[in-house]
Amino acid sequence: MNLDALAATRRHSHSFDQGNPLAERRTRHAMVLTLVMMVVEIAGGWWYNSMAVLADGWHMSSHALALGLAVFAYACARRLAQDRRFAFGTWKIEILAGYTSAILLLVVAGLMAFQSIERLFRPSVIHYEQAIAIAVVGLAVNLVCAWWLRDHHHHDHGHHHGHEHHDHHHDHGHDQAVHHDLNQRAAFLHVIADAATSVLAIIALLGGLYFGAAWLDPMMGLVGAALVTIWAWGLLRETGKVLLDAQMDAPVVEEIRQAIEEGEVPARISDLHVWQVGRGKFACVAEVLTEQNVHPDHFKHALAIHEEIVHVTIEARAAS
Repeated sequence: MNLDALAATRRHSHSFDQGNPLAERRTRHAMVLTLVMMVVEIAGGWWYNSMAVLADGWHMSSHALALGLAVFAYACARRLAQDRRFAFGTWKIEILAGYTSAILLLVVAGLMAFQSIERLFRPSVIHYEQAIAIAVVGLAVNLVCAWWLRDHHHHDHGHHHGHEHHDHHHDHGHDQAVHHDLNQRAAFLHVIADAATSVLAIIALLGGLYFGAAWLDPMMGLVGAALVTIWAWGLLRETGKVLLDAQMDAPVVEEIRQAIEEGEVPARISDLHVWQVGRGKFACVAEVLTEQNVHPDHFKHALAIHEEIVHVTIEARAAS
């Protein structure tokens, strides 16, 4: 067999993530429902002079944008999956969308805080009964969307490249977080944040209606802004780590070291790079020093038990 034919037989796809069609479909449905409710809340909040409902409506507009961004990311990742320009697939398009959603959440939190502080110092008359009705409907919409977007913990099993499968795979219960769909989680956090805002708006409006505590309306807006900030910061850190390949502290890194350095052949890893290429999928490049000449396939076979490692490149060198 000539070199061209041999190279052709060893080529493989670098698309390590199979996408999430169910999440894409449900995110699209949530986006449409959110857009409809957004219009109702903004119009109702303005007409009935409720800062809580109006803030919830504008808050929902950012979520509609974020949900649209999530749908767009799913579509792009799917359509460009076989584009050879992407060395390790298109999965990070979804992560980039999640990161952008986190930034949008922070912007929303800032706007909510600004508007609430302004309303604290410039109170106005609120039509409580109508505003409460709108807030309740908004909460119901958010809960429906949250149900659609909840994490089903669906794990796709990719193919290993550069090494053989072992008959028995490791189950990494401690590494569950890397299996989550961060694009879906970003969309979920947006509707949960909106649901929390609706709950706070209802509490504030009830307090104003029955106890005359009009100050609760803007105060609950500030509480909502704080909650959204906390959630957004967590999502920003999680997606940012993936985008920057800052995952050398992931449990899989230590498992790679153990598989190579604690095997039958005495060996030490002199250089190691591990990064995420899909939901629960990692690529690995390593330089291994040994006391004898050992073929790299020996170490690739040792890593085959770890099904989350889907692309392996190993250089084995005899220590001089």
